[in-house]
Amino acid sequence: MALVDYEHALGRVLERIRALPGTTKLQVAPLDAVGLVAASDVTAGDPVPPFDNSAVDGFAVRAADVTSAPVDLEVVATVAAGTDPRVELAAGECARIMTGAVVPHGADAVVMVEDTELVDEAGPGTPRRVRVKRSAVAGDHVRPLGDDLPAGAVGIPAGTELRPAHVGLLATLGRTRVEVRAAPRVGVLSTGDELVEPGRRIGPGQIRDSNRQMLLSLCTAAGFDPVDLGLVADEEAAIERVLQQGASRCDALITSGGVSMGDFDYVKAVLGRIADMDWMQVAIKPAKPFAFGTIGRTPVFGLPGNPVSSLVSFELFARPGLRMLSGHTCTRRVPVTAVAGEDLRRRRDGKVHFVRVWLTNEDGTLLARTTGGQGSHQLAASAAAQGLAVVPDGEGLGRGSRVEVLLLDPAP
Repeated sequence: MALVDYEHALGRVLERIRALPGTTKLQVAPLDAVGLVAASDVTAGDPVPPFDNSAVDGFAVRAADVTSAPVDLEVVATVAAGTDPRVELAAGECARIMTGAVVPHGADAVVMVEDTELVDEAGPGTPRRVRVKRSAVAGDHVRPLGDDLPAGAVGIPAGTELRPAHVGLLATLGRTRVEVRAAPRVGVLSTGDELVEPGRRIGPGQIRDSNRQMLLSLCTAAGFDPVDLGLVADEEAAIERVLQQGASRCDALITSGGVSMGDFDYVKAVLGRIADMDWMQVAIKPAKPFAFGTIGRTPVFGLPGNPVSSLVSFELFARPGLRMLSGHTCTRRVPVTAVAGEDLRRRRDGKVHFVRVWLTNEDGTLLARTTGGQGSHQLAASAAAQGLAVVPDGEGLGRGSRVEVLLLDPAP
């Protein structure tokens, strides 16, 4: 089987996935919405901010009074944040004002306190007259009503991935609930007589089932709803039963192992019979073998069995596909440009290499260094990775070269 270009392989996945139906919506508290997708527009019922307010501590003035600064003005009021100023400035008057406070009627500018000096005080901290040392124009240091959002404006468009700043905006808009798309339920299963559950003693030829635990955690971190379909023995009837049940109760399925050329694997045999699968050998390292298909309408991601390959394959294929299923408009990791903190050498093999790296910020430069062994079985080295450095086919990159890095969670 000829190698498939990575972009082409991902395209074959994404072209077969559609966002879950719009009926799969939930009303949740804003704190529970982070990472989910807004299912409908969130509009401002009132303007934000709801009144003209001061951006600084200073004095609210009539700009026409201070065009020939320096000029002395009479202080007729003090306006604190959260109060209603019952005053209207006349010519030659000003009001002491705090950040966020309502700009009083008659004022159209605010002069920073640093640009003033007291001329006369009625008492300690109570100015009677102030000298404005710098001229101002209308609008200076005033945040006008509706400057952030006019009434009726869309603050959060449908399809937006909700982040902590959106939680703050929802609070500003007075929303205690927000409509979101339900996170897809993603079933994850492992198969193999050689696998045992963590915490159990391993016998000759056995290994602990790390992939399932890792993939369930990756789903959680990506904002999906993981469903543990368990560890299934190498028996076709049992595997088919779990896959069919999983397809009926989940929005997508993930398996690992048995997708290489020439493998006779029970999962591969069952999927070949009950699913419409696309078996690929992708021109990347690690994670060359990959399969994608559907059982009915349920997407199935067949990831390679080596743990590092399974991790990278999830990042490159399953995560973008599942984000599309969730209704995200941005499905892929956003790359950053770093500088190789060491040689990233390799051999020419017709593949793009995804090198596991950790990142440091040194004097404003983002440096990428390998986490250690890059073998597809070396999960300990990969656990320290904060990103995947994309090293194109060839002899690799020398120290000091620019390199594109796909940030992983947690990113620096």
